[in-house]
Amino acid sequence: MLARIRSSLLQGIDALPCEVEVDLDDRSFGGPGVNDRATIVGLPDAGVKESMERVRSALNNSGYLYPAGRLLINLAPADLKKEGPVYDLPIAVGMLAATGVLRPDNGSALDFRAAVIIGELALDGRVRPVRGALAAASMARATGAHALICPADNAAEAAIVEGVAVYGVRTLAEVVGLLTGALDLEPHPAPDVAGILKTTDAPIDFADVRGQEAVKRAIVIAAAGGHNILMLGPAGTGKTMMAKALPGVLPPLTPEEAVEITRIYSAAGALPPGQGLVTARPVRSPHHTASAPAVVGGGIVPRPGEISLAHRGVLFLDELAEFPRYVLETLRQPLEDHVVTIARAHGTLRFPASFMLVAAMNPTPKGDVPAGEVGRRAMDRYLSRLSGPLLDRIDIHCEAPAVPWKELSDGRPRGTSSAQMREQALAARERQSARQGAATPNARLSGRQLDTLAPMTDDARNALGRAMTELKLSARAYDKVRRIARTIADLAGEGTLTTPHVIEGVSYRLLDRSV
Repeated sequence: MLARIRSSLLQGIDALPCEVEVDLDDRSFGGPGVNDRATIVGLPDAGVKESMERVRSALNNSGYLYPAGRLLINLAPADLKKEGPVYDLPIAVGMLAATGVLRPDNGSALDFRAAVIIGELALDGRVRPVRGALAAASMARATGAHALICPADNAAEAAIVEGVAVYGVRTLAEVVGLLTGALDLEPHPAPDVAGILKTTDAPIDFADVRGQEAVKRAIVIAAAGGHNILMLGPAGTGKTMMAKALPGVLPPLTPEEAVEITRIYSAAGALPPGQGLVTARPVRSPHHTASAPAVVGGGIVPRPGEISLAHRGVLFLDELAEFPRYVLETLRQPLEDHVVTIARAHGTLRFPASFMLVAAMNPTPKGDVPAGEVGRRAMDRYLSRLSGPLLDRIDIHCEAPAVPWKELSDGRPRGTSSAQMREQALAARERQSARQGAATPNARLSGRQLDTLAPMTDDARNALGRAMTELKLSARAYDKVRRIARTIADLAGEGTLTTPHVIEGVSYRLLDRSV
């Protein structure tokens, strides 16, 4: 008997339809058990091939007979690689349908032929969570499926997709009860995405950072315009502390952004247990020993890397110069295009990578600011680990000097707080949205858009021209300065760029004079 079950094939962060065909030939040749074997075809990996042993034990331990006879299981389309244990549950349901335990006319309100089924099986019949449930729900809706049957731990994320009834199950017996009508199981309620989003509460308030008011100003500009920022200074000046406080300055997620981020985390298997929605902007901090595939994504079957997990949030690279140069160079294309493209023999995948890069580094490997000509050469050697094209893609270079002891201990009122900085950044973002739309922050304005949206006075234009000539800034740096100046003007509530805006923007191209 032949049974067909609808399932899902995860490619990158998207799901494609996958049909699980189970063909049972129970004709006996040569006595019982002689021809009892199972074969899985359709480019399965080792994890899929092992499904048969898990399914066998899960069926037996749940009180159902494993089919006697020859089993052929086809995972279609047959030309795409299948990986992982996601097919355990649809294979088990297909076997029960092939043996007549499950029938379309058994009185259940849910026809198994109209549902997409995903899930891993434990040997005792429990259903374990899998990656990509949110993508599977989106695919189910797009292909006209009425329901998604998935592990209970994945139900919250899948229920975000409207128009699909999501049934979270904990055991194989629950699945059978649901599909036979013996169990009255209600679909998982859809969450109120807009209602549960919250403003990010960073673990550190900027008010706790003594001094560094100039760096705080640079961070406000970065948060207001979505600019990348690099903090350069000796060890112990609060660079890492300020990077951790940055999420408290960024605007809260929109419902669309939250669903988009959750989709990535779901596909990567990075959602915390029981959490169905990412409610705060992500902050990723890979160690400087991380490999290029770990940072940008990749693998035999490509998965999202740190830059995609930082989508719509912050990628913090501490000790930037300690990262291998080839890893840093892989960031150049995503920083420009806001997507990462990974090519493999079986196809090309694109992962979203629209993140705000926040980097910190010391002037030398020792972490100090050297004196004299010898020290200057040592600092230049250390800074030369960063390529000019990479620095061109970091909008703001700011110096974080050592804070004097008196300023740390004099008991003066605390400095600018995160709430104050957030208020400034949000006001500037509102001006940007009114002018060019919320989807295009100042950091993404093209040169042609800047010509229209960032008009300059004659004095400002002359000042920028002198800076370009004297500092030998690149064409990319020219647009960076204009973008930064546009954000500075937005913070001041002004429509036209003036000389102070341009001069402050040029001051943030610190390393263009050193590298």
